[in-house]
Amino acid sequence: MRLSFLDVVRVGTAGLRTRPLRVVLSALGVAIGIAAMVAVVGISTSSRASLDRSLDALGTNLLTVGPGKSFFGEESHLPSSAPAMVSRIGPVTSVSSTGRVASARVYRTDRIPASSTGGIAVLAASPSLLPTVGGAVASGSWLGSGAAPVVVLGSRTASLLGVSSPGLRVWLGERWFTVVGVLSPVPLAPALDTAALISWSAAAQLDFDGYPTTIYARTRPDAVTAVASVLAATANPSAPNEVQVSRPSDALAARSAVDRAFTGLLLGLGAVALLVGGVGVANTMVISVLERRAEIGLRRALGARRAQIRLQFLTESLLLSLLGGLGGALLGAAVTVLYALLRSWPAVVPLWAVGASLVATLIVGVLAGLAPAVRAARLSPTLALVSAT
Repeated sequence: MRLSFLDVVRVGTAGLRTRPLRVVLSALGVAIGIAAMVAVVGISTSSRASLDRSLDALGTNLLTVGPGKSFFGEESHLPSSAPAMVSRIGPVTSVSSTGRVASARVYRTDRIPASSTGGIAVLAASPSLLPTVGGAVASGSWLGSGAAPVVVLGSRTASLLGVSSPGLRVWLGERWFTVVGVLSPVPLAPALDTAALISWSAAAQLDFDGYPTTIYARTRPDAVTAVASVLAATANPSAPNEVQVSRPSDALAARSAVDRAFTGLLLGLGAVALLVGGVGVANTMVISVLERRAEIGLRRALGARRAQIRLQFLTESLLLSLLGGLGGALLGAAVTVLYALLRSWPAVVPLWAVGASLVATLIVGVLAGLAPAVRAARLSPTLALVSAT
């Protein structure tokens, strides 16, 4: 007689219902592999979504100009008129610059040894720096154009100096400067995070040579490539080969590419875990066939065909793997959401990853249950009943 779909499900779940602990332990291996794969894809996708959101907010139209090396390998410098010349480029909407005050160091007090710099750079900054680079002041205020001894600290600098709020004084360039502001992290200009920023006029009192070391230029989004091609010649017409032009957003995109390569490695590890889970399912099915020889012999004696026996155990293997796959997909999605919330990322679980994981579990179920199902179908009814008694 023929078996309906409901009959196939009923006989396929018979072994699962009678041995729940074994089912849970066997499905756990598949669930771990699927959870690892879904979580890796979900976390990677959430990270890229966060990066895209940041780039949308910060913009990808910021270009930086800095000095490179001369033909003989010596350090070069940008002309002091370079920011003004860059601002004359038509598609450029805003320009700002910073200059390194090489002779100045910053310390929490005047008692700190001169060798303990902490890697903090003292930079002269233009008043328009923050809007150009997309930065913001976390607390306090930004610099003015006057020569008053005031300083704004980058986020990392404030942490290194132990300054949590404006109003304190720091020892900078052999004199006291009052902290008037602390910056939030600046993703497109990470050099500002480890810097102490003072006005251009205040830097002139500290033996500052007046040369800009970094020029930040915002352009129209549709003209980034065109502006980048002429920036070097515009900033230093006499030696354009000694100018370096870069796009800060490219560094963030490169980091995303590295994350994708790492994601591929983790996906491989998840696939290995899934393979191990499939071996566990196959082992469970082999044991199930050995333990249920009497059932197999009885069903064959009552008229069940070999194809029906194969279908019974293959269905059981598929349901066992699918149970682990569903549990793993839910666990992976939960891990993704939790991790994204902890990192303040948008939680994204791609539907294709969940669908692919379920397809993978079905494939594992077929491969793991095929050999035991064929073995069960080949059992002779007489020998199966005799060996079971």
